[in-house]
Amino acid sequence: MSELVVDKISLSFGGLQVLNEVSLSVNEGELLALIGPNGAGKTTVFNCISGLYRPTGAVRFRGQDIIGKKPHEVAALGIARTFQHGEVFARLNVADNLMAARHLAIRSNPLSEMLGLPGARRQEREHRAQIARILDLCDLTALADTPVTDLPYGTQKLVGFARALALGPSLLLLDEPSAGLTREEREDLAYYILKTKAELGIAMIWIEHDMQMVADLADRIHVLDYGRSLADGAPEAVLNDPGVIKAYLGTV
Repeated sequence: MSELVVDKISLSFGGLQVLNEVSLSVNEGELLALIGPNGAGKTTVFNCISGLYRPTGAVRFRGQDIIGKKPHEVAALGIARTFQHGEVFARLNVADNLMAARHLAIRSNPLSEMLGLPGARRQEREHRAQIARILDLCDLTALADTPVTDLPYGTQKLVGFARALALGPSLLLLDEPSAGLTREEREDLAYYILKTKAELGIAMIWIEHDMQMVADLADRIHVLDYGRSLADGAPEAVLNDPGVIKAYLGTV
């Protein structure tokens, strides 16, 4: 069953068309790699799903068209996103970075929290338990109290990944999570992506330029080129498609 269906979305900025009837879908528990040359429109598709842009066409999440919803409304439905540069709160510690992602689930009000009422304390315990689960999943428990600014770049990227999971999503959008990482850090990231898929069973759409990682991890690949859908299918078939090779290399 499809978690998300992107149905013929198009988007233009002035006279420049950046997406032209792009259609793709991701199923429950599936890892879909979204690939294509620089400027193909991959992040633009994420921005349309996330509510930052409003394309024509339809974006249906669990059967509901979400075009026109604001980013926080999309997040509240269960769609989380990472960013290329981590976008973490550098001065907060790791646990508080993850707690920031829980704000949509907080039902207590500032007064009850200030007074330490039982309901507020119970919610605090529940959210901390969720955070502890994600810290353990990503092997970040030992760093929970460490300010993010004191961590190496690769670990900061992992904190950004964990923070997206802390939202409790059923769909995760990964925007080049391996960008800027060393080979060893990329291997660690691959491990956590597969661990998340196995233990949480959430659907993921993953923008990636490392074709070896894509071949090893993805269940399916969707290729964009100049804002159009070029190919979709099993990794081996797509990566050996002459049209895909031409889009990347300029020749067959």
